[in-house]
Amino acid sequence: MGRITIDGTISQFSCKMNVPPNLWDTKAAGRLTGKSTLAVKTNITLNKIRVDINRHYQEVMQTDGFVTAGKVKNAYLGLGVKQDTFLALFEKHNQEFSRKVGYNRAQGTYSKYCTLYKHMKSYIKQEYKRDDIFLKELNLAFINGLEHYLRTERECSTNTIWMYMIGVKHIVAIARNSGKLAINPFAGYLISPEVKDRGFLNKEELNSIVNAKMKNAQYELIRDLFVFSCFCGLSYSDVKNLTRDNLQTSFDGHLWIITRRQKTNTNSSMKLLEVLKRIIEKYEGYTRDNRVFPVPSNSTCNKILKI
Repeated sequence: MGRITIDGTISQFSCKMNVPPNLWDTKAAGRLTGKSTLAVKTNITLNKIRVDINRHYQEVMQTDGFVTAGKVKNAYLGLGVKQDTFLALFEKHNQEFSRKVGYNRAQGTYSKYCTLYKHMKSYIKQEYKRDDIFLKELNLAFINGLEHYLRTERECSTNTIWMYMIGVKHIVAIARNSGKLAINPFAGYLISPEVKDRGFLNKEELNSIVNAKMKNAQYELIRDLFVFSCFCGLSYSDVKNLTRDNLQTSFDGHLWIITRRQKTNTNSSMKLLEVLKRIIEKYEGYTRDNRVFPVPSNSTCNKILKI
């Protein structure tokens, strides 16, 4: 039997263990004597129970502000406590996020959360042999295991793992702010993005891309979009969001691109060079909406650009 005593309140529970009475030593604070396999294993289990009791004591204190022996026992046994799970919270977050897409959230960010959710689900299934994990089970070992899974099973780079961990931290922050999680499983965890030299194209290299013969219309479109970005400095998302309304004649009589950058939400204005005008005219009428270009997905663009 286990007994919890706090400020005069006592609560007892069954440890679900049987031991030979002749090996039990009450003077050793309730432990088995000797160094037999049974004694060692039993004492390790008893030590773990004590550690778990202390952990639940701290959690109850942080959550409620006061502790009784009964509350700690119930927390340890999982009685009268709603066990919130990680993937259920993650799924709820994604559902709420999807309703904000198009207003104050981007579709690309939503897609990243959906991909991360799939990775988390696969990791928990493979590592814990379950469909979900309780929030209170999250700890540093879970986070380190996730990094190892992403690095080995999913072959993710350090920068990709870093990006995914930001998403996991966001879900953990929601759990902590709502009082569903007392500890921070990221305490002691460190990961930093790797700085990569992206390099640049010189004039001759850019000209070789401009003059290269493309194998089909899709390759030619993606090449033209890349060249367009090189001459105006807009990112993939900004080029994709570019509409005819962003093309305006300024006071100097020249056409300008007047837009707001998606990532920084800052105004951006640039004069339309002749090469930009020619690319815009080349794809006029290719879109059904008011967009300037029929831009493929980011992954398709990156794949074909590498080729």
